[in-house]
Amino acid sequence: MFIIGFVIFVIYVYFLIWNVFYSNKKQREENAYGNEHDVLDSDGMGDFSRFPKK
Repeated sequence: MFIIGFVIFVIYVYFLIWNVFYSNKKQREENAYGNEHDVLDSDGMGDFSRFPKK
């Protein structure tokens, strides 16, 4: 019983780690062209945190 539970747990952990790395790789591929950040964005919050332009 414990051996079967351990095998199921190992398979679960394997696919969990695989999913994390696969998703990370896929996300980097999708965002590869959008990595150009705004030089003026010093707080990291984007345009909405700036004062309105007049």
